[in-house]
Amino acid sequence: MSVGESDMPSAGESDPPGPGDREPGREPEREPEVTADREPERESDREPEVTADQLSLVRRLRQPRTIISIVLPLALIVLFVRSLPGFRLDELPDKILSADGPMLLLAFSVFYLGFPLRGLRWTLLVRRTGFPLRVRDGTEIIFLSWLVNCLVPAKLGDIYRAYLLKINSPVSLSRTFGTVFVERILDLFAIVVLGLAAGFVSFRSGLPTEVQVVFAGGIAFVVVLAVGLLTMRNFGRRIMVALPVPRRVVEFYDRFEEGVFASVGLRAMPGLVILTGLIWATEATRLYLVVQALGLPGVHLGISGAFFIALSASLLTAIPITPAGLGFVEGAVVGLLTLVYGVPQTEALAITVVDRTISVLSIIVLGTIAYAISPKRRGAGVKLPA
Repeated sequence: MSVGESDMPSAGESDPPGPGDREPGREPEREPEVTADREPERESDREPEVTADQLSLVRRLRQPRTIISIVLPLALIVLFVRSLPGFRLDELPDKILSADGPMLLLAFSVFYLGFPLRGLRWTLLVRRTGFPLRVRDGTEIIFLSWLVNCLVPAKLGDIYRAYLLKINSPVSLSRTFGTVFVERILDLFAIVVLGLAAGFVSFRSGLPTEVQVVFAGGIAFVVVLAVGLLTMRNFGRRIMVALPVPRRVVEFYDRFEEGVFASVGLRAMPGLVILTGLIWATEATRLYLVVQALGLPGVHLGISGAFFIALSASLLTAIPITPAGLGFVEGAVVGLLTLVYGVPQTEALAITVVDRTISVLSIIVLGTIAYAISPKRRGAGVKLPA
């Protein structure tokens, strides 16, 4: 399952001209509409190419780094589970198989409802940069990128998403990176803010020490992120110009910055915030429904607890060491359930296994099918809205 040579752009393929050397503080100009008779680009205006070898999934899966990033966390989880007396592995299959089927199907459906919501949000961002992407196409590209993130480390799926849009449209690769970056920023803010709110609701009687540490880290992260964005907005290009980098790199940064700040604005922000909240509500609701489906005696997580655990664990998926945060997320969910919410270890492991089956394993299965039949990976193009 690799991205073949025929799926990639030719060596001479390039993007539309970028904004060039605009003055500091000056708003970047919108890229002109791409037409068949446009003038050839200068070599300095061309963006760095993403090659077939860089995005070959088979090649990535064969790399020692990828193999280690998958095998090592699984081995550590097995050793950890087997070494603690609280885990009764012989009871685990019965607890999982006795789950309520319709409730699990509802959890599965709620989780996959998040993909069209993600597709709508990204579509709105891309449209503000000048390309009329359809929600259906945006959703399909996002789903394929999630497959890549579930198979290989280093968040290669984000690069693959930008690449798919590039080979299917005249959109600049670096601008698309900018829209993906905006999505990540919105997600991180939502995870921290909603996670903090859920934690305060869930622990009204007093915050455990472990939760206080999570809260402090979340607040510090938001502050650092906000300072970074302000620095990028006001001084980013000045810093790039001052650095000893080629002009081509500065032009790439220009397009990236335009993709970041042209895709958001005061008018668009309320809708983007609402969509982001709904997206993460599907993540928390999935976990809540999984707990309800298992019907474990003495386990009462509540919707606020589901929000707190799901959002706290999602922060760990941002660590680009293992695919989909393999090992980190499972350990965090089991740890939070047992240490903070008092869930027995075996029950916590059952919840984690079922939840990750829906959120990771199902994407690998269904994403592989989608990858096999999707014309997007071959650069067949996206349809424009009527």
